[in-house]
Amino acid sequence: MQLRHIHYLLAVAEHGNFTRAAEALHVSQPTLSQQIIQLEESLGVALLDRSGRTVKVTDAGSVYIEHARKALRELASGRRAILDVQDLKRGELRLATTPTFTAYLVGPLLAAFHARYPDITVRLQEMSLDTIAAAVAADEVDLAIAFNVTRTADDIACEPLLVERLSVVAGIHHRFASPKRDITPQMLATEKLAVLSADFATRHHVDDYLRSQAIAPVIAMEANTISALIAVVSRSSLVTILPEAIGAQHPELCNISISPAPKSRTAALLYRHGAYQSAAAAAFTALCKNTWNSDGA
Repeated sequence: MQLRHIHYLLAVAEHGNFTRAAEALHVSQPTLSQQIIQLEESLGVALLDRSGRTVKVTDAGSVYIEHARKALRELASGRRAILDVQDLKRGELRLATTPTFTAYLVGPLLAAFHARYPDITVRLQEMSLDTIAAAVAADEVDLAIAFNVTRTADDIACEPLLVERLSVVAGIHHRFASPKRDITPQMLATEKLAVLSADFATRHHVDDYLRSQAIAPVIAMEANTISALIAVVSRSSLVTILPEAIGAQHPELCNISISPAPKSRTAALLYRHGAYQSAAAAAFTALCKNTWNSDGA
């Protein structure tokens, strides 16, 4: 048995068709079929059901594919380990993060990381909170920065890093900001809000807070990027609720204290338990901890 057999099997299972799988693999259909037959003969079991118009995976095939994918992930980790150089003169860091953290945390961290290790290639992906843990478990990324996930898979470690606090954010010329004063949820109820779209975990956190205060907000704008939200709020009478670190980083914005304040959230570093950690991933982990610990987080 060779790795080629496994890749061929996965392609047929994915496409449900020998012709399309052969095209994707850039091999002839007879060659593909023969390779699958060889694999089945070596295992002594049928992996594919060819009786219908669509090729389906048998029960035995499903079990085998599950283990084959795990094996391929481990082999990929092995290749990275071989290529990894401990002096960080080359290598790769695959990082995932939620969009909120990109706006004020990940950018500065990666800038500092690149300044220290300019020869490391960073592959950054923004993902929703729902998909980040799955990406870590599937070895699609080395590390992820996300809100603390309480229900992760058994093989995912979730290490707390910092506490994020939400704040009411307005433009510096808003009546709440000049002169700056604390507000109540009832005062916020009379304002028109600009908020993030439902794709963001932050939006759900904001909605929960407003419901807890019996506030029915007037939503004047929804945005699917934080940059768009900042651009509008800084130039209008609309207010929003964002991590206070974002308001602090933009001179055209002002953080407004509200009491009671929204519950804080814990940011965490996610990685696979027991997985090989490259020198690049270890260096980035250390940078995260040193940066946030030095900030008093």
